[in-house]
Amino acid sequence: MSSTVGQIVGLLEKRYPPDLAADWDAVGLICGDPNATVSSVLFAVDPLRDIVDEALVLQADMVVTHHPLLLRGVHSVAPVTHKGTVLHTLITHGIALFAAHTNADHARPGVSDALADVLGLADARPLVPDSDNPNVGTGRVGILPRPLTLRSFGDLVAERLPATHHGVRIAGDLDAPVQTVAVCGGSGDAFLDAAAVCADVYVTSDLRHHRAQDHLVDGGCALVDVSHWASEWPWLPVAAEALAQDCAGLGSTVEVHVSTVVTDPWTRHRGSTS
Repeated sequence: MSSTVGQIVGLLEKRYPPDLAADWDAVGLICGDPNATVSSVLFAVDPLRDIVDEALVLQADMVVTHHPLLLRGVHSVAPVTHKGTVLHTLITHGIALFAAHTNADHARPGVSDALADVLGLADARPLVPDSDNPNVGTGRVGILPRPLTLRSFGDLVAERLPATHHGVRIAGDLDAPVQTVAVCGGSGDAFLDAAAVCADVYVTSDLRHHRAQDHLVDGGCALVDVSHWASEWPWLPVAAEALAQDCAGLGSTVEVHVSTVVTDPWTRHRGSTS
């Protein structure tokens, strides 16, 4: 028995409650008939046309992305822009689109749990616990099975995350030991202060020059900056498998796919002082 879009939405929102989303966010069902049948779901980080094309090839009935398509207000969805084309193509082919963004970041297990797991961290807890529920929140802090040098830990991160042209950038004493690790999938420089007081190293994305520099000169922990896309990708197979299990619990069968399209925007990296 197949599920419906509405049933899939219900299962996803149970795992990633909308009330965990930031007040500026736009999560949930973006397009699609709640009564439409879903036999196949594609999970991806970004709602780009390349992902829609992949969904068409896979004959997916629904796409679940981490990033919302319409995060900011728009006055038109005519197919004269990239987002308009995405939306029109989805609707024309009867493909639903759902986004789980900061609600998936804050939920447990969520995006940062998947990042912590892929790096082999144990006893992960929220880096910045939610004020109403300390069991959920932003980022995670966990422990490596054994201490590594920062250099070796950087190599571990590069091995465990999808390869991108951004690569893995490391700031700190490369020979210093690290074992307590803070992580935050996606942009995480707002939480540098939290990482500084509890971790030997902080793994996140989109670290800005001055914020990182001030953090380091003030004695903060080592930093590992990775691609935004790569830091969030580990959540996809976890979320896909969870949906398949949840559907099975309802007595339905849904085929799940994890996108193989790299939507990291950077296409070349040159030069290194390694």
